[in-house]
Amino acid sequence: MSVKDKIVLITGASQGIGRGIALRLAKDGANVALVDIKADKLEDVRKEVETLGAKATTFVTDVSKRDEVYAAIDHAEKELGGFDVIINNAGIAQVKPLADVQPEDLDRIFRINIDGVVWGIQAAAAKFKARGRKGKIINASSIAGHDGFAMLGVYSATKFAVRALTQAAAKEYASAGITVNAYCPGIVGTDMWVEIDERFSELTGAAKGSTYKKFVEGIALGRAQTPEDVAALVAFLSSDDSDYITGQAILTDGGIVYR
Repeated sequence: MSVKDKIVLITGASQGIGRGIALRLAKDGANVALVDIKADKLEDVRKEVETLGAKATTFVTDVSKRDEVYAAIDHAEKELGGFDVIINNAGIAQVKPLADVQPEDLDRIFRINIDGVVWGIQAAAAKFKARGRKGKIINASSIAGHDGFAMLGVYSATKFAVRALTQAAAKEYASAGITVNAYCPGIVGTDMWVEIDERFSELTGAAKGSTYKKFVEGIALGRAQTPEDVAALVAFLSSDDSDYITGQAILTDGGIVYR
């Protein structure tokens, strides 16, 4: 399994799963373009990547803005000398009963979790075609893209949408040699889950940490997931070994949702 010398762009790369993906790909020999809205944290990840002997470049981008996503890919190609893979990892969570969801809630999470993936798919496919090269598009879905979760209804809807976009794009771009797949993490010990746990605590009165603990206890393999666990699957999907896989949304959750 090799990603050596591939140029990979990762959105949401400043922390959590995105950072884990960047470091794993760098260890495996890829050069990475780190994209996020948080400039200071991006620089920290860039330094970590470069200590592993890989090339890295950063680009501050709001993925909900189409022009900025296209610009990020142009930057990656120019600075790193090519473009082979995009990982549409950026996303946000939202914990709220459906009865309380407001228009602004829908607008914000849809713009980031859905619009951002659409722009990433569009921009990457256009660049692959312009370069006359095959390419890989990899999107972040979730276990919540396979099962809808209470209090996470709108978030679940966005991740179901990512699965649909992945399948549709796989069919549309197969003739150009572009594969499109998604990865579906479970309960990952990152800042996002700290936020989810805190929101559940506010809404239900549960003690802080108890919601996270309850979900982790439901994992068949008996532990919370790490960013490195997710990155292992993404590294495979980025490699030549996954060339005959497209349109799939692969669960990597330690045993929570079974398909």
